[in-house]
Amino acid sequence: MARIVVMGGGVSGHTAATFLRDWLSAEHEVVVVTPNSKWNWIPSNIWVGVGRMKKDDVVFELAPVYEKAGIDYRQAKALSIHPEGGKESESPYITIEYTGQGKEGEKDELTYDYLINATGPKLNFAATEGLGPHGGHTVSVCTADHAVHANEELHKVIAKMKAGEKQTLVIGTGHGMCTCQGAAFEYIFNIDHELRTAGVRDKAEVIWLTNESFLGDFGMGGMHVKRGGYIASSKIFAESLFAEHDMEWILGTHVTKVEEGKIHYETLDGDTDFQEFDFAMLIPPFGGVGLKAYDKEGGDITDKVFAPNGFMKVDADYSGKPYEEWKATDWPRTLQNPDYKNMFAVGIAFAPPHLMSKPMKNPNGTPINPTPPRTGMPSAMMGKAVAQSIRDMVVSGAKEPTHTASMSEMGAACVASAGAGFFSGKAVSMTVYPVVPDYEKYPGVGRDLSYTTGEIGLAGHWIKHFLHYAFMWKAQLKPGWKIIPE
Repeated sequence: MARIVVMGGGVSGHTAATFLRDWLSAEHEVVVVTPNSKWNWIPSNIWVGVGRMKKDDVVFELAPVYEKAGIDYRQAKALSIHPEGGKESESPYITIEYTGQGKEGEKDELTYDYLINATGPKLNFAATEGLGPHGGHTVSVCTADHAVHANEELHKVIAKMKAGEKQTLVIGTGHGMCTCQGAAFEYIFNIDHELRTAGVRDKAEVIWLTNESFLGDFGMGGMHVKRGGYIASSKIFAESLFAEHDMEWILGTHVTKVEEGKIHYETLDGDTDFQEFDFAMLIPPFGGVGLKAYDKEGGDITDKVFAPNGFMKVDADYSGKPYEEWKATDWPRTLQNPDYKNMFAVGIAFAPPHLMSKPMKNPNGTPINPTPPRTGMPSAMMGKAVAQSIRDMVVSGAKEPTHTASMSEMGAACVASAGAGFFSGKAVSMTVYPVVPDYEKYPGVGRDLSYTTGEIGLAGHWIKHFLHYAFMWKAQLKPGWKIIPE
């Protein structure tokens, strides 16, 4: 009998756990440890954040789904990993602290044969003074509850505009090392759509504030796309969208502090400035959730297992070589930890070997560059690939991972909402291959232009809306869930 413990119940962890439970016989255990009682389809939080969906439209209770599937569900947060076991146990184990199920605050140990780290990110609002909805001055759409609050604050400023007051809305990133520009991109265009629908767009100044050095970087170093039969850079594509929607943009920023109504920042040039606002949604930087690791004698080996940012090391090149020597092959393929072969990390939980965008610092030494996105479709593909490898190790005795999911070898599709509405909505539909640019294979552009495309229109909104219901259906393991692709 084998026990597989999955730390985290988001897109990648939920995907891995549900496929493992489907593939393995009942003699094997699949355990999910997550502090959350509900699963959240995060891409639709932006619609909650403008009032187009309710919180209940984007979440569901995990307990009944896992009970039906036969998955051992622990509503708890993982605290530490003991990959060599301990003085009183030969088996590797993790320590957890319950956050629900009537055991709040209780601690426990869970032994495992295989461990999947899918803990996702820590939303590090504390990295910027005054950032975030918890004691700060900005809103967020990173969780469903955050999005509910964002919608409430948005409609307060809309009410002021209807009363004749001009308002300034700032959307973007709240730190020089942020990722997830795509979520902020979707949110700013949905806000623009809502302001126009409410008839108050002329009362609003809408500003994009970002750590990108150019529009359309998205933490992927930008891209070239096919559009209308022509090849265009994502810079031109994004600039045209922002200009068409009468939005201003401030590039290359590291937000240093947020006060009520005022965002302070420094730029890539080394200058300091501020931007006043009435409403601001700024994405926080992401970090690891703070897991510790210990050897058999209780010695701290956190630095051995995790990178300095708190994400788990896997089969990637962490040598720290200079930007000019970076290669697509630096990125992991099996997601297996190099020191402990029964441990894997998927989705945001694995440590990238380096950025996709060009690393930059201003004259003050402050790094200002987007960090790599690892969410959505790639996360789910990683979760499934690792589940396949573990299945083959358990069932067939495979000694090495049998499946791979490298972001430098996979393509991804993204449908970014630019306003919700059955007849008036639109979305940017993009495909990119590969996700991590490979300049050796595709000189100059880094990607295969036959499979890297971008279009905007109403049809994209219909697709985005359909995908919401398809993935909510899949995640709840409803009939036919396995045939819906990741």
